[in-house]
Amino acid sequence: MSEIQKKKIAILGSTGSIGTQALQVIEEHADLYEAYVLTANRQADLLIEQARKFVPAAVVIADESLYDKVSKALDDLPIQVYTGADALCQVVQNDEVDIVLTALVGFSGLRPTIAAIKAKKMIALANKETLVVAGELVTRLAMQNQCPILPVDSEHSAIFQSIMGEQSEIEKIILTASGGPFRKFSHEELRSVTPAQALKHPNWDMGAKITIDSATLMNKGFEVIEAKWLFGVEPENIEVVVHPQSVVHSAVQFRDGAVKAQLGVPDMRVPIQLAFSYPFRLPSKFDRLDWYNMADLTFERPRVEEFRCLSLAFEALRRGGNAACVVNAANEIVNLAFRQQRCSFLAMPEIIEKTLDAVPFIEQPSLEDYLACDAEARRVAEGLL
Repeated sequence: MSEIQKKKIAILGSTGSIGTQALQVIEEHADLYEAYVLTANRQADLLIEQARKFVPAAVVIADESLYDKVSKALDDLPIQVYTGADALCQVVQNDEVDIVLTALVGFSGLRPTIAAIKAKKMIALANKETLVVAGELVTRLAMQNQCPILPVDSEHSAIFQSIMGEQSEIEKIILTASGGPFRKFSHEELRSVTPAQALKHPNWDMGAKITIDSATLMNKGFEVIEAKWLFGVEPENIEVVVHPQSVVHSAVQFRDGAVKAQLGVPDMRVPIQLAFSYPFRLPSKFDRLDWYNMADLTFERPRVEEFRCLSLAFEALRRGGNAACVVNAANEIVNLAFRQQRCSFLAMPEIIEKTLDAVPFIEQPSLEDYLACDAEARRVAEGLL
């Protein structure tokens, strides 16, 4: 499309699930997009492979112990190699960068996203923790810097697509959830579930951390918090609906009762591509819905008694301040502990709740407060383990 000029994209987290799919989108539309910056935390081999294929202007390996390996592997190419967490904040401010795709996992996405916003870059947001932890601060900075934030999460992209062109007030946001692999498990069965079981998501191919969050419904809780900041709705106007088939990605109900939803196959490349191309839609070779072979579409209420992480996210949103920052930090600790078999499935929400009650509440936290709160919540959660 002649209206779209070639854009240079910085992918924070290029070796993860979102990052690798974003590179597929860039490869399919090489005339429109360029991978200008690629970053990874520890996956040096894959970062090297990506850099040799796409030849970006710069790469960042956050783990400093891997700098020499990456640097030597790329020394025959015109690629700047940087290392360390601070380098992530610096590369996104490069004048050549048009779009920053934040696909880092967890709290690590906050500082570079804020740096990109201050540099007035367009943000394609796949790191939900940025808005979970510091939604008020981030949205305020985005408004001050006239910096658009386009959602990449399939659910928030669906909501965004449902309100595109609408002038009407949103009455309710309907966030759909697959329910994860344990949707039908009894409370007693949940006591003995294993990380291997939890990592087998029925519909989506995602990273380990987000897959566990999906199994506990904490991922959906975080999406509730994210929806509040992205779309300006209150918690009581957000409803979570379990939809096991993952065909309806989410919906919006308007004040006249009409509901608009976005449907599609479970493929993250669709929302990634839209975030890159908005307000245009580009052709793609992605799979299409097969209406005649599609399974029945069913909808259920979430079982919040068994999956308490969802309730804890709503509680953090109602409390405001640094509460969601505490919940996020504690969740990162117990999520990893569960994967390492140091914590049971049902103990995860218990530890998160105790951490939320133990860390002092701050009504209007600064960035420094968020950083300190994150560290304190992690210390408390580790102690509770």
